[in-house]
Amino acid sequence: MPTRSMKQDDPLEDFTRREMTLDGVAKAVFVAGTGPAVIVMAEMPGISPYVARFARWVRDAGFTVYMPSLFGRDGAVPDAEEGAAVFQRACISAEFRAMASNESSPVTKWLRALARHAHDECGGPGVGAIGMCFTGNFALTMMLEPAVLAPVLSQPSLPLNNPAGIEIAPDEIKAVRERLDREDLTVMGYRFAGDKFCMAQRFAAYADALGGRFVARVLPDSAANTDVAPFFARHVTTPHSVVTAHLIDEDGQPTIAARDEILAFFRWRLAGGAGIDAAAAVGARP
Repeated sequence: MPTRSMKQDDPLEDFTRREMTLDGVAKAVFVAGTGPAVIVMAEMPGISPYVARFARWVRDAGFTVYMPSLFGRDGAVPDAEEGAAVFQRACISAEFRAMASNESSPVTKWLRALARHAHDECGGPGVGAIGMCFTGNFALTMMLEPAVLAPVLSQPSLPLNNPAGIEIAPDEIKAVRERLDREDLTVMGYRFAGDKFCMAQRFAAYADALGGRFVARVLPDSAANTDVAPFFARHVTTPHSVVTAHLIDEDGQPTIAARDEILAFFRWRLAGGAGIDAAAAVGARP
């Protein structure tokens, strides 16, 4: 994949922008690649060059990426003021439950429909999904859709006002746990140790709700990139974005190892283990 600047807007020219109406709601979705489908949900404040880079890594690993536009300007470098405004609008939007514990954001219903649609288009055993930050928990709620087989929660940050809260309704988390046990599935979770938006209490809550089906990866703060866009520099003052803004794109870095494990997890669940590192597969088992 050609090297692109993370400090310039990304035109997303190698994605096809599609308007998808699902459950009566229309949203733009950026699609690229071939193979089983993976839903890549952007972190706040939108589909930045960092998020697009990760989506391209997924595409190049042999998957069809579906990247929905949920907030912000698509492809934009996160500006401090604009990004803050996007965050404020999302917090009061009826689509999200930014402050509510034990509730699921309404947008997850649309995302489950997207997963069904993507599975119908791409085939294969099922669909992968990764949420980040504001969308981090959405991949868990999407497990209510049978097509979703490989959920990844990267620095899940909601609810914002309760570090030990989980942004999913109690009956839904119960149904997800039952499905994980019934189908021998796994939920992967990633965070930095000192992240103030996704703290240890939240991962403890996931472990309590999901048991060994939740596999947590906690990276040291020293592994985080410090040369970040203005939005992150001003508003995200601790290591946070594991596979995007705070990833260090160099061999041997813990964030690159996390990225590679996520890609291996998708291969394991969606592509029959094609090209997967055996140790990664074993590490992902409950």
